[in-house]
Amino acid sequence: MKILIFGNPLVEVDNLALKMLPKLQKQFPEIDFIYLDPTENLEEHGKDLKIIDVVHGIKSPVIITDVNKLSKAKIYSMHDFDLSYNLKLSMQVGKIKTIEIFGLPWDMKEDEAINYSQSILRKWVAQDMQGS
Repeated sequence: MKILIFGNPLVEVDNLALKMLPKLQKQFPEIDFIYLDPTENLEEHGKDLKIIDVVHGIKSPVIITDVNKLSKAKIYSMHDFDLSYNLKLSMQVGKIKTIEIFGLPWDMKEDEAINYSQSILRKWVAQDMQGS
């Protein structure tokens, strides 16, 4: 199972998923966590994508499955624009079928974010093992 990780290591409000990455890799060795730039060819990682990223404007973690909801989020950096645009375009042309974005608030503490992530990741692993 692959989970794509996004974030800017140089921007404090956009690097939570990256800071969590080493701990998540240790806790979930069965998951292939892949750090990507939002402009890369996302479809190379399958038609059904699972993503962890910071989402500005939310107060608690959320799962986003509707690509159209991404346009309603405020754009704080080119990263926000590029990922949203890339996902929408890839879905429109059929290169990506579904997305599940585990969105984390930018100001969430790392330990709290890891605790939330564990239950989501266990669910995703179980779904993957069942083939759904």
